[in-house]
Amino acid sequence: MIDLYGVFLVSRGAHAVFTGISSVLTLWLLYRMFTRLRRARWVEDTPTSKIRSAAQGLVELVGQVEAGGHAPLLSPLSGRSCLWYRFTVEELQHRGRNTEWRTVERGSSDRPFLLGDGTGTCWVQPAAAEVHPRQRRRWEGNRRWPLGHKTQTGVLGALLGRRYRYTEEWLHEGDQLYALGWFESRGGGREAMDAQSIARQIISRWKADYPDLLARFDRNGDGQLDQAEWERVRAAAAREAQQQIRSAGEAPAVHLLVKPPHKGLPFLLSDHHEEQLSQRLRRQSGWSLAGMLLAGGVAAWLWLALLH
Repeated sequence: MIDLYGVFLVSRGAHAVFTGISSVLTLWLLYRMFTRLRRARWVEDTPTSKIRSAAQGLVELVGQVEAGGHAPLLSPLSGRSCLWYRFTVEELQHRGRNTEWRTVERGSSDRPFLLGDGTGTCWVQPAAAEVHPRQRRRWEGNRRWPLGHKTQTGVLGALLGRRYRYTEEWLHEGDQLYALGWFESRGGGREAMDAQSIARQIISRWKADYPDLLARFDRNGDGQLDQAEWERVRAAAAREAQQQIRSAGEAPAVHLLVKPPHKGLPFLLSDHHEEQLSQRLRRQSGWSLAGMLLAGGVAAWLWLALLH
């Protein structure tokens, strides 16, 4: 005999699960709609700065991607020469009568590269950046890694009926790059340096090799440093600290573009033109709005059905 009460509980439980999923999806799409729109406004409203005169903090830069003395990277799926890449490997999986692509590998490079605009150069640290590359390729095959450096071969993949889809995106040397992020300059006398703190560090380093310290400052040869000799140690450390400060001030400034330290500020990189990037973000916001309205309608209908 069919347990109608059990069937009712199962169906009601499944109904509650779908209601929760659609509600969470609605909230996520609402969040995405506002964040995409806000990023588009940041792109449109932030004036472009020159690296040579850029202020410390959130800036917009436009220039060319440069290697900065590094050898080019090789993308893991196609072996393409580039300075930044992102990849995804998906496997076609069968679930009953349905098939779907499931991500099995993904990653991106995080090695810094240079951005130059004719007035100076800036090291871009792409880790944690939201990157919108124009260069993108998608293709399929029967190896998990198309270059064959991991797991199964193409023959075995064909025998097992495995299908994979590969997506790769990249930035080339010489590409025009739009960047919106946190600008910092280090060196060139920009950082305030505490001479006393540096002197204490120097003395601590000297103490680690105490025999050498005695050989340098034990004038009377009694195997220990008296008060006068310790004064000479401190004076020598102070002179070396001042020399380090002068050397740091003479070193050229190094500029960096990194993820902002404050939550909510954008870190965007793209080889799209500024206007194209803004339109892209606004389209994403619009699609998120449409998805939110659809998911919200489904969630409302499920909630009403659940309450009755």
